[in-house]
Amino acid sequence: MKRIVPIARVIVIIVITVSSSLKSFSQSILIRNKVEVGIGLGPLFFLGDLGGAAGIGRTFIKDIDYPLTKLSKGLFVGIAPNEWLGFRLAVNTGVLEGDDAEAPNKGGDEVTRLQRNLNFTSRMWEGYVAVEFYPSVFLEQYEDLKGKFRPYGIIGVGVYHFNPKTQDNSGNWVALQPLHTEGQGFAEYPDRKVYKLTQAEIPMGFGFKYYLKENMFIGLEVLHRKLFTDYVDDVSTNYIDPIYFDKYLSPADAALAKQLNYRGTYSSVTRPSDVVGAKRGDPKQNDAFFSTILRLGWRLREMSGAERQLRCPLYY
Repeated sequence: MKRIVPIARVIVIIVITVSSSLKSFSQSILIRNKVEVGIGLGPLFFLGDLGGAAGIGRTFIKDIDYPLTKLSKGLFVGIAPNEWLGFRLAVNTGVLEGDDAEAPNKGGDEVTRLQRNLNFTSRMWEGYVAVEFYPSVFLEQYEDLKGKFRPYGIIGVGVYHFNPKTQDNSGNWVALQPLHTEGQGFAEYPDRKVYKLTQAEIPMGFGFKYYLKENMFIGLEVLHRKLFTDYVDDVSTNYIDPIYFDKYLSPADAALAKQLNYRGTYSSVTRPSDVVGAKRGDPKQNDAFFSTILRLGWRLREMSGAERQLRCPLYY
């Protein structure tokens, strides 16, 4: 029985020591981390099947419809374990839009898009987490942030929500996904699955920060989103036989689907059934969107003079 007291004392001492160590470790981590918050505003560009530049459809900025540029806006929170590495949580919203009427009429391949005569608009919401890399930090000569210019690269993972809509002949806005305009989910088209309105994305890009003060910066960032669907604009592959709308949809929805599935102005087409099996979109490339964002941010915590003295001069 006498041996219980020394053992109990040892256990108490160990618990106290471990607790103190964990507390010191956690405080050290919190002190060394730097938290940033901010806002972002800038143009948002959609890259899909509808509209586009002259000639055959091309990739990235070569196929942008600048008249359809919309505003992206969002909030972000960042945390930096050190100056060359950061982690970001962000939420953004904006409108994605595509319109065949915006394709220029220059007598090339773009004419078929003009005659296709489709359009869409969709409110987009996204949230993502990302890693930021600041390679120039290793070349910096002084530790203060004011006046520093820091380029960076960024990549992450996220989710976004969209809901493509267009106007019917009466001017009413109609959600396109429930109409299965390309036979998504129909047994006669087994390769066309019903697309989800909330999906994964991979944001990637580059930018820079310029520190106006120790705790305030402005920046510019180009952020591209790699998507895993070709149906953000509800257009991807070939026209289906409109008789199947009557088979799978209610009479009201079937009538809408027939109206919105084919809206072409081709002179060689006298009735919608003439285009069954013809090209409606290009399934070889998924849709995408990107933004050019002006960012304004603040650091919520600055390190003390004692902490700065402990920092390795190699990085500053």
